[in-house]
This record gives sequence, structure tokens and C-alpha cells, in this order.
Amino acid sequence: MRILLAEDERDLNRLIMMKLKDEGYSVDAFYDGEQALEAIAVVDYDAMVLDIMMPGVDGLTLLSKIRGQGNMTPVLLLTARDSVADKVKGLDSGANDYLVKPFSFEELMARLRAMTRSSFGMADNTLTAADLVMDCNAHTVKRGGKEISLSAKEYALLEYLMRNKGIVLSREKIEDHIWNFDYEGGTNAVDVYIRYLRKKLDDDFEKKLLHTVRGVGYVLRE
Repeated sequence: MRILLAEDERDLNRLIMMKLKDEGYSVDAFYDGEQALEAIAVVDYDAMVLDIMMPGVDGLTLLSKIRGQGNMTPVLLLTARDSVADKVKGLDSGANDYLVKPFSFEELMARLRAMTRSSFGMADNTLTAADLVMDCNAHTVKRGGKEISLSAKEYALLEYLMRNKGIVLSREKIEDHIWNFDYEGGTNAVDVYIRYLRKKLDDDFEKKLLHTVRGVGYVLRE
């Protein structure tokens, strides 16, 4: 999934970004609300992590702006304020969750998983397609009960396909979700990673799950 991070403390920003990437997320990290607002206008994010106290456009103002535009992307607020009144204000502004600094990265990851699980209407963090099972908590993938080893990028691509099971996704849409702003595009990276997944997921099975829709893109079907 693609995550937007807006945090003005540069060391904390870097640490959160590294942790998210280690967990397989694609991350666009910004130091103020103005930069984040510009990115939100052109990218469809799966979740956002916003610091409340930022220069320029602060987290609450940013949240109010995107909610006013009808953007209901799950938002987790970060803040050093732990009063009940501050938490209520954040949640009433449209936040899905609220985390007080200092926090553990394990709790941050758990809250992100819970937010995205809810937004996708999932009862738990398990995705399935036929005999293919992805456990998003344990970061494991099995087909026919056999565990399949995937790279971080392969895992991210498969998760995106499984969360959009039955929907044909264009190469451009896949690029937007799996790669961040550092990715320049113009290569066959999507095709290459689809081939990697096919080899690992489909080659040893009669039923094929990954399909190419010529001239359109790719789809995962049961």
C-alpha cells in the first residue's frame, strides 16, 4: 500500500519512513502540510500519517481540507498532546486514529493495519483468492498450504492485486500505488514484477490466478 507521511521532525520522519518501507509500504514523506496537500491532490493514498504540529498547514487543518473535499482516506494523527480534549478534537476533525508521542513502532504498525483493514471492510488482516492466502500481520503468503517467499516489492504488488481482486488495474495505476515519487517510470518494472509473481504463484498450479488484459493491465481472479 502507498502511505503519505507528514512529520516535521526530520529524524522521526526518517525513522518512520524506514520502518514503513521495511514493512513493505511505499512511502511519500513530507515535512509540512503544504507539501503533503500538493501530493494528495495527485495521488490516491491508502492511508495517511499526519503530525498535528507542523509549520504552514498543520495536521488538523490539512485533515479538515481533505475531508472537506470528500477524501475519506484513513488518517492517523501523531501528536505530543495527550489530553482528552485534544484527542476528541482530532477525532471530531475526521481522524480515524490518534497516537501520542513517544510511541512504539510496533503500535504504529498495528494501528495502521487496523485502519486499513477497516477501510477495506476486512474482518481480519487475511486476504484470500482461491487457495492463495496472504496474512498481512505475519507477512506470509501461502498457496495450497505451501509458503511462498516474496521480495518486499513482490509482496506489495500482490497485496494491491488481492485488495482489488477481480478489478483490472492499469500499469499506471499499479505504478502509482507501488512506487513512490522517487520512481521515474517509463520502464517495464510492472511487467517484470508480474512475471516474478506468476512464476512463484501460478507456474506450479493448474488454476492460474494472475491474468493479463491486453491493452489494459492486470487482474487477479479466483
